[in-house]
Amino acid sequence: MSAQEQGPARGTRRAGGGREAQRAERRQAILEAAMELIAERGYRRTSLAAVAERAGLTQQGLLHHFPTKELLLVGVLEARDRWDAAAAASGSWRTATLAQLVDYNATRPGVVQAYTVLSADSVTEDHPARDFFEARFRAVREALAGALRAEFGDRLPGGLSPERAAPLLVAVMDGLQLQWLLDPERVDMPASFRDFLTLLGGGETGGEGTGDEARR
Repeated sequence: MSAQEQGPARGTRRAGGGREAQRAERRQAILEAAMELIAERGYRRTSLAAVAERAGLTQQGLLHHFPTKELLLVGVLEARDRWDAAAAASGSWRTATLAQLVDYNATRPGVVQAYTVLSADSVTEDHPARDFFEARFRAVREALAGALRAEFGDRLPGGLSPERAAPLLVAVMDGLQLQWLLDPERVDMPASFRDFLTLLGGGETGGEGTGDEARR
């Protein structure tokens, strides 16, 4: 039953729902503005005032959603992971799923750029995202090892175990993102990733040809 069908007695609930929707929209606007600015300037040179201005809010309005810069950074990183999870919501991970995620990332250079900048910045010991990325990479390696084992068993066609192949898979994905950001005209990220899957032994699951061909 729609809100209109529920009648005037539901007016208060509709208003509450409207406030929640507005709050969610503002958080989304803040996260997108922060993502853009981090991609442009890096985390340390991105101020809360600049994020608020780009999001169309006052700084006090931003602080209502993210009281500190560190919490905003965590929000940006978690949002990026949620978007990735949504892109791969088809079920358990496989190399074909990873190829689809690479396709998706190729449509959103701003998000990829922010992630690349933050992950590189996080290698410094005092960076607020260091713990996040250490934990994230451990979890990603474990998840990819599980995905490779489910697809290939205890040994990949080239002889590597899933645990030894997983860090290589992460390195290729992140390394291709960096090369693509620097030279998108010469680096076809989706096609190159599928080429790597061929070397890894999973090319048939990721699709052949260029990224554009595989997506058609």
